[in-house]
Amino acid sequence: MDPAQPLSGQVALVTGASRGIGLAIAGRLGRLQARVAICARNVRALEGAAEQLRRAGVETLGVPADVTRPGDVAALVERTRKAFGPIDILVNNAGIGVFGPVHETSEANWDAVLDTNLKGAFLTSRAVAPEMIQRRTGHIINISSLAGKNAFAGGGVYCASKWGLQGLTYCMAEDLRAYGIRVSVICPGTVATEFSPHTGKDVAKMLEAEDIAHVVAALVTQSAQSFISEVLIRPTQKP
Repeated sequence: MDPAQPLSGQVALVTGASRGIGLAIAGRLGRLQARVAICARNVRALEGAAEQLRRAGVETLGVPADVTRPGDVAALVERTRKAFGPIDILVNNAGIGVFGPVHETSEANWDAVLDTNLKGAFLTSRAVAPEMIQRRTGHIINISSLAGKNAFAGGGVYCASKWGLQGLTYCMAEDLRAYGIRVSVICPGTVATEFSPHTGKDVAKMLEAEDIAHVVAALVTQSAQSFISEVLIRPTQKP
């Protein structure tokens, strides 16, 4: 591995990458010389993100996709393969949040959060795993949250999705490690993005999207005989 270009020749797929954490991760992987496919539901935002990455010198493919739909996921993976080759790195970043007391939450909101945050990671991982198994190499990284470790009022649906994502991650890691595939989860604290309102919090004290991208870079450049299964990342000061 060339230290200056550690991901040269590798292909990365990042979901939910039209902005925020996903876009930062795609940019960081591109700077490490991976070819990067990104997806999002918002076509206009996706096109803008892809163009931003290309201007920064990243070889980028933007594919509109809803990760809750198996057909979209299959097309996303196939288009990535045709454009760049087999997928070496999958970052499951797509996520949404709905907050409020569980007893006041609609079934539609429950389904939207669980389908995006948990089912989406299952569908994309399932789509890329067979080829990774065949090639006996690969990285799957799930972006969770400290909400997958801690309970808080109004967080029932979101926390359920993230606790579930962590359980999925740990079991996938056991299923796939014998094939040389590393599965990891990153649990950030509050990040200064458009994802959720930060009423009453000091944005200057929050994590930045680039902090999460830095962790992803560390995971995918870890030496081959080991893997980091979980990373908890917090701001130095509480916002």
